[in-house]
Amino acid sequence: MITKVTKWGNSLAVRIPLAVAKETQLRYGETVNLASCDGQIVIVPVRQQRYQLADLLKGITPRNLHDEVSSGAVVGKEGW
Repeated sequence: MITKVTKWGNSLAVRIPLAVAKETQLRYGETVNLASCDGQIVIVPVRQQRYQLADLLKGITPRNLHDEVSSGAVVGKEGW
């Protein structure tokens, strides 16, 4: 798909056509990684990894489990 480079303040800008945005699941306000590779511009959406509690808990072992941390004496009605 051919598009034009335009000026945006002191920078250059390229509009991403809706068809390309839909195909790549790119949304307004989303963070992207912009890089140059062999003279080409590469734009890659930065996807936040979604964690599952069960998967995180599987990573806990006796070796990496820390001791209980004291936060001091109970004050007011915050007792557990």
